[in-house]
Amino acid sequence: MKWRQKLSPRTAALMMVACAFAIAIPIVVVAAPGVSRQEISEGLTCQCGCGLTVANCNHPNCEFSVPVRDQIDGMIGRGMNGPQVIAYFRGKYGEKILSAPTTQGFNILAWIMPFAAIAAGGALVALTVGRWRSKSSAPAPSDAPATVAEVDNDVFDPELRRRLARELRDRI
Repeated sequence: MKWRQKLSPRTAALMMVACAFAIAIPIVVVAAPGVSRQEISEGLTCQCGCGLTVANCNHPNCEFSVPVRDQIDGMIGRGMNGPQVIAYFRGKYGEKILSAPTTQGFNILAWIMPFAAIAAGGALVALTVGRWRSKSSAPAPSDAPATVAEVDNDVFDPELRRRLARELRDRI
């Protein structure tokens, strides 16, 4: 029972691109009303130079993350939700404060390009393997097998053949 069909390279490439785009579509998550400081501070990058988020900054007396955490606590206490707090810090420091690029405008490339590169690489591999498999390295078999004499005549020069025969007669 043949259950596996051979896919053309074009079909395989289209399937990989479709899967990559299905994964790349950002999932919109609605913020819960009870947002915590941890959740908000994970969305902000510490500006002290450590490269971590405000929540994970490993400097105990960081000049940036400690006051920002206090500000976040105050904003939550005043009734601000997560997107409002993030928007405040984004307005104050610019997009460099965000730990992940937004899904708007030119920043959408930061989300799509890794998946597109993986899909393009997979398509290239699929096409290359398809070409390798389609090329036959073995010569095509002929209808009738070649005799030894035909092979010998094709390979050896007639003069060399006569010389070999003469030397064999002399030695035997």
